[in-house]
Amino acid sequence: MLAVDQLSFRVEPGEVYGLLGPNGAGKTTTLRILATLMEPDEGQVLIAGIDRRRDPIGVRERLGWVPAEAGLPERLTPREAILLFAAVQGVPRPEQRTDEMLEQLGATPYANTPCGSLSTGMKRRVVLARALIHDPPVLLLDEPTDGLDVAGRRDVLGFVSEQARLGKTVIISSHIMSEVEKVAHRLGLVAGGKMVAEGRVDELLTLANATGLDEAFLSLVDGPKA
Repeated sequence: MLAVDQLSFRVEPGEVYGLLGPNGAGKTTTLRILATLMEPDEGQVLIAGIDRRRDPIGVRERLGWVPAEAGLPERLTPREAILLFAAVQGVPRPEQRTDEMLEQLGATPYANTPCGSLSTGMKRRVVLARALIHDPPVLLLDEPTDGLDVAGRRDVLGFVSEQARLGKTVIISSHIMSEVEKVAHRLGLVAGGKMVAEGRVDELLTLANATGLDEAFLSLVDGPKA
């Protein structure tokens, strides 16, 4: 069984693209391929114009990856964890940049607290800061609001919108369609590893003759009910 089957899409700078679908649809596999963490059997992936097969290091330099799991070293503090990534990416003035990112994401009060002691919401902020430490033009976000409360979800989605306004290319994967609908310029609906439909929200609603995105997705995936 193929996890991703002939999936194809393009995202422009300054655009938030929502990759939506139920659990097991192939969203995470797609993002991991884009992030050079998995190798596709065939096809081509270009990140900021760079072929991931020919220059995976060049791709990694140009993207920020936010996985569904925080993956933060429990004994390191947020400042230490982010500084480590800054060193890997060769960020100039890493201490200053780290403090700026912590401040921007509201994590400064916890900068010296071991990551293992942080709340889920604060861990998510630290992971975002880590992904953005080198100011990449492309962001890949896998279920970025998973496990967050209402305020945390609002803050993360607002941050996503701000990154697009700054000209970054943002791909956000989620199974919570109503959330991504608020920030995405275009949506790709995925099921069974295939792209079921793609377009703006109004285009998808028209295509499915639906009044809501959930209804449209079910219609486009399963076909009209008798």
